[in-house]
Amino acid sequence: MREVHYEKIVEAVKKIAIKANYELPKDVELAYQTALRREESELGREVLQQILLNISAAREEQMAYCQDTGVAVVFVEIGQEVRVVGGSLEDAINEGVRKAYTEGYLRASMVYDPVFQRKNTGDNTPAVIHYKVVPGDKLRLIFAPKGAGSENTSRLAMLKPADGWEGVKRFVLETVKLAGPNACPPFTVGVGIGGTFEYCALLAKKSLLRPVGERNPDPVARRMEEELIEEVNKIGWGPMGFGGSVTAVDVKVELYPCHIASLPVAVNIQCHASRHAEIEL
Repeated sequence: MREVHYEKIVEAVKKIAIKANYELPKDVELAYQTALRREESELGREVLQQILLNISAAREEQMAYCQDTGVAVVFVEIGQEVRVVGGSLEDAINEGVRKAYTEGYLRASMVYDPVFQRKNTGDNTPAVIHYKVVPGDKLRLIFAPKGAGSENTSRLAMLKPADGWEGVKRFVLETVKLAGPNACPPFTVGVGIGGTFEYCALLAKKSLLRPVGERNPDPVARRMEEELIEEVNKIGWGPMGFGGSVTAVDVKVELYPCHIASLPVAVNIQCHASRHAEIEL
């Protein structure tokens, strides 16, 4: 049994939370460079140039890429041979978030009461944490801040099995159309199909962690991704909704078995601030 200390987790979460907000992944930056060459609209190209400039400025100046530094979403893969000592894993993650958002000058966006008082917690805690137990003695942490603009336009539907692929595709395209400029395109669109009401939403969000341009190895999901990205870009929202040929830089599809009477589908829209960072302890 390998021991990982509470304080080591705190510092790791702090590090990747700040990094995720300051530095967009290289695959995302490359996707926007490619989009700049593909975009047919002059105004769309100008927007993409500004996005690329913003990526460079945030990285060089070590400041937040976007003012909405999001809900602190953390994916945890903990080896079954790992034991956390010195405190609880969840407390360590939240303490790391607290330190990152105060010391890194990141905006605190979380409110205690979601309905009535809506008083800010002041340090962007609590995090939203997804756990997975895996073989081995490693602890992998992925930090993916999620802003409200894109999250608010995400949707879930419990379709009928008879709706099939055409029903799924119709729902995905309808969601992108409704998102429009409010979700700050160009998007990465995460799609979860199958599982249950809550699990398809998790699939959709987790799919966004795959590098832009990387296709699902499953041949069925791959065909879905290729068809959807073509159809999504025909919608024509373009960069920041000013019109153009690049509404999304990628569509990610994840599949999971489901009940014979169900066809759950979730679409998690990701704005151009496609941020995540990870560390392994």
